Amino acid sequence: MPMSSPARFRDPGFWKHHFAISDRILVRCPKCERQAEVVTAARGARENPSLCDGPRRLVCRHCGLSRQRKKGHPVAVFLSGAQDVLDPYFHEPLWLQRSTRHGHLWAYNPEHLDLLRQYVQATLREHDPWYEPWRKMGLFGRLPSWIKHAKNRGEVLRGLDHMRASLAT
Repeated sequence: MPMSSPARFRDPGFWKHHFAISDRILVRCPKCERQAEVVTAARGARENPSLCDGPRRLVCRHCGLSRQRKKGHPVAVFLSGAQDVLDPYFHEPLWLQRSTRHGHLWAYNPEHLDLLRQYVQATLREHDPWYEPWRKMGLFGRLPSWIKHAKNRGEVLRGLDHMRASLAT
């Protein structure tokens, strides 16, 4: 019987807030409670990805809600185990989140969700050496240990799959 190679994951080196400043964040609409999006409002905003204070819009395709982010409105990354995780621009609950018995899983958008799934399902996780100081603040270096443990892999993957299924509705 041929031996199969382990599933590999190579850390792309994303900063811990890489997906928080992305072009699209899925949130729960404050008006109709369905899936809405926080998107960049101007084309030039994506040219400088470190510019997290750029113009943003909250758009719901279900009820027609559209809000422009007010100038000077604070940008804050909210993380909490007991409450919903909120988007940094409009402070609305993220659409992609699920509680497990170990903790809270969440993702900003489908790309973030897919990357988390690739990481969790991999039996071999590769990254650059830890002597690179910026690596400790990376996306995967900052994940809670319960997500990284192989014994929780099945439960974490079920949670991620449940979040993926919510995108179809």
